[in-house]
Amino acid sequence: MTNLKLQSSRARILDVAGLAFWLLITFGVAGFASQFEPGDWYRSLAKPSWTPPGRVFGPVWGLLYLSMGIAAWMVWRQRPRTNTLVPLIFYLAQLAVNGLWSWLFFGQLLIGPALIDLLLLVLLVAVTVWLFLRVYKPAGFLMIPYLLWISFASALNFQIWRLN
Repeated sequence: MTNLKLQSSRARILDVAGLAFWLLITFGVAGFASQFEPGDWYRSLAKPSWTPPGRVFGPVWGLLYLSMGIAAWMVWRQRPRTNTLVPLIFYLAQLAVNGLWSWLFFGQLLIGPALIDLLLLVLLVAVTVWLFLRVYKPAGFLMIPYLLWISFASALNFQIWRLN
């Protein structure tokens, strides 16, 4: 009986450590991206009338990053039952492309390349959602708001590129 309690305790510790890892990785990208702020350049751009106010982006992204990290953790937890390597590689790839967008758009002021980055991001996230759904449906569902948001962001980025 003591051996089972010890195994259960170790499993819980590994579970919590896994959650912390996936949240740390995910919010690490958020931290990288947040160092590139809109500034005067962005405020001077022509933008479509349906551009959300700046105060919306922080809370939305905070919730999205949280749900993304939890989704990755949920998939990671399935590793004893199924192969999670490919879905998690896609997750990490889309995170890298996600962070690159802020650097391109706000850091380098490159609207066109940022749009290409976003289109690649939409593709990578769509594949990630599909892979996550195959491993553990709730994890895939947690990624859908993110896919919708970056699809909207792609349309917004396109319009800003077109108007400027």
